[in-house]
Amino acid sequence: MDLRWVRVGFVVISALLGSQLIGQAQSWGFGLRLLAGALSGVLLVLCEALIHRIGRVSVRGFSAAVFGLLFGLLMAKLVSDAITLIPFDPGTLGVIRVGLTWGFCYLGMAMALRGRDEFNVIIPYVRLSRHDRGEDASLVDTSAIIDGRLLDLCKNKFVQGRLIIPRFVLKELQAVADSTDGVKRARGRRGLEVLNQLRQQSAVDVRIHEEDLPAIQEIDAKLVKLAQILSTRIITNDYNLHKVAEIQNVSVLNVNELAQALRPVVLPGEMLEVKPIKEGKEPHQSVAYLDDGTMVVVEQGRALIGQSVRGVVTSVLQTAAGRMVFVRPDSAPAKR
Repeated sequence: MDLRWVRVGFVVISALLGSQLIGQAQSWGFGLRLLAGALSGVLLVLCEALIHRIGRVSVRGFSAAVFGLLFGLLMAKLVSDAITLIPFDPGTLGVIRVGLTWGFCYLGMAMALRGRDEFNVIIPYVRLSRHDRGEDASLVDTSAIIDGRLLDLCKNKFVQGRLIIPRFVLKELQAVADSTDGVKRARGRRGLEVLNQLRQQSAVDVRIHEEDLPAIQEIDAKLVKLAQILSTRIITNDYNLHKVAEIQNVSVLNVNELAQALRPVVLPGEMLEVKPIKEGKEPHQSVAYLDDGTMVVVEQGRALIGQSVRGVVTSVLQTAAGRMVFVRPDSAPAKR
């Protein structure tokens, strides 16, 4: 059910009933009837302004519309019963009852069509489930899309289920792709290409989520809030987003941390073959890198830069920047 049809229906029915009911209020003069008609128009404009402030409608299920209608009828009944304590004549009271009923029904259906989760605040122990939530769904951050390793994880079925791409993330990715900076533009276009390839993977179901959360300005805050609403995890490479999400009890899959965890374990005493590519910090050292990016410091390897070196691992040091492996070449003398 679309919100536009709700609006059209309420406008037509309100106009018909207004012309009949206002005419039945015999005690009202022409001026009061004219004023009542003007106030009805103002009320409709205020309702439209309120719905516009609420935000874009993202959930338009029939069940939500019915729930909103019932909620509006209940509120109209309670308010009408309270107004009957005021001594109005029957014609005026009838006009007020009908006006309240249609007004509350319109607001109830409009708010219900905006999103089902808001009713959890009104009814604490009743929560209408959304069809886009679940433990197998993941919200994807812009950094994870641009990085590209998520595509490999999906190809190898380490990540399965539903990948949810919020519309604001897609807009941010498009803005990066349209950047005047050449590096940013290349990264953005790479992200769009990765996203297209993700849509072709059978192991995942890529969905674009329309909810924008206009009351929140920052993209990271939007992601965390949307993850809380949908009860999903976030896939990202952003360290700060990771920590903020964890503070708010949102599960996070950090691709960088996953890559760190999957690095091969190198123990002292093992043999390792590397190729130094540059000088080290100390005069006698050279530096090489493993396939996963781990830095290898070759002792007595300054003269071996550019050559394949086989040596024994003497120690492994874990630092804030990553893991460092120290290797002593077979041809180098042992330290005393």
